[in-house]
Amino acid sequence: MDKLLFLDTETTGNDLLKDFLFQVCYSAGNKIYCEFFKPPVPISIKAQSITHITNSEVEDKKPFKDSKMQKELQELLKTNILVAHNASFDICMLTKEGVEIPKFICTLKLARFLDEDLKIPEYNLQYLRYFLELNIKADAHDAKSDVLVLQALFKNQYEKMLKVYKQEKKVIEKMLEISSQPFLYKIFSFGKYRGRKIEEVVLLDKGYLNWLLGQKMQNESYDEDWIFTLKYHLNIKQN
Repeated sequence: MDKLLFLDTETTGNDLLKDFLFQVCYSAGNKIYCEFFKPPVPISIKAQSITHITNSEVEDKKPFKDSKMQKELQELLKTNILVAHNASFDICMLTKEGVEIPKFICTLKLARFLDEDLKIPEYNLQYLRYFLELNIKADAHDAKSDVLVLQALFKNQYEKMLKVYKQEKKVIEKMLEISSQPFLYKIFSFGKYRGRKIEEVVLLDKGYLNWLLGQKMQNESYDEDWIFTLKYHLNIKQN
């Protein structure tokens, strides 16, 4: 199998422009490496409530940029494929810190791709852990636990795709292809049309889709997949 590097970050918030990472955990080979860093902005209250990591706990840590781990990741990712859940977010956070990612696999996009019958209500990592009954011991919500779940989720997805594409090389190639393309949503998972097919809503309330597209375009946390989906259903030329 291609060399894979499983990675998760904990960040000060979810804003792609304003927030930064404060914990990085990755697995390469049979070892897991985790480290805390002092971010250039404070950890938000929301992030603290999820991770239970406070600003005082990272106050004496070094910045990630120019750290030993940053340099190690930069070298490893030249020859390893990054695997992450909602990879575009982690890639954005790493890129801001000077780490380039030539190849990546996004288990979030794979989860949506494999859910052809739309049976999975949510696609966040921990929800998939229990929905798919992944047998993994990982307790606290931090980057290390998420990496363990990520590895189990990837294995589950790989085995499913191997049944279809037969060869290891073809599975990885398909994973890379799916991960690099915007995802076309089929149903709304939020809002007043939650659970409704988007192709139905565009006929019923086209104005709602236009409004939502405007909201997504203005949001600082750029949502590539939803913008692609809304433009597709509104017959707007993609950039």
